[in-house]
Amino acid sequence: MTAGPPSRPNRRARGTAGARRPVYDARSLLAVAVQEFNARGYDATSMEDLSRAAGITKSSFYHHVSGKEELLRAALQRALDGLFGILDEPASQRGPALRRLQHIIGRQVEVLTTELPYVTLLLRVRGNTDIERWALARRRAFDATLATLVAEAVEDGEVAAGVEPWLAARLLSGTVNSIIEWYRPGRPGSESLPAQVVQMVSTGIIPPA
Repeated sequence: MTAGPPSRPNRRARGTAGARRPVYDARSLLAVAVQEFNARGYDATSMEDLSRAAGITKSSFYHHVSGKEELLRAALQRALDGLFGILDEPASQRGPALRRLQHIIGRQVEVLTTELPYVTLLLRVRGNTDIERWALARRRAFDATLATLVAEAVEDGEVAAGVEPWLAARLLSGTVNSIIEWYRPGRPGSESLPAQVVQMVSTGIIPPA
């Protein structure tokens, strides 16, 4: 199953009684599944729940996917691809460590807001299945990259001496990740959110006394 932008279900199909019923593909079913996983929790969501939410029979759902595990992996892969894709960008690989770190943080915010349901699911997995443990390991690898950049910035004298890189990386990721709890698309000022977050984590909010 390839995770991509969700497509709208085709509403042209009709049942035997002439009533319209949705026709989905794998990508649009993924969007339905992610919404249900986020609302109910992955463990508590059954295939019956997913087929009911999609408005199709369970057998029709199985026509597109092998089960909810496949949907979970596809959703988490989509979120992780967005995050790790940031690390491949030229601005993440070249230039002073602090500049690279700031670019990554800003782009993290962009990925989170554009892929909000998928990143939300990623941040809520708890390691109860092999797929979830794989996703958690990937998240730790991403944080390790941030920690390496913080260490380089400390060595270069670009951030305060004595900053613990691992702790700083966790705090930075925690700050960005907390956005899922309150961000809603279309809010005034949303377009400047990445720059504002970078500014605040770089210079602080409350000036020293």
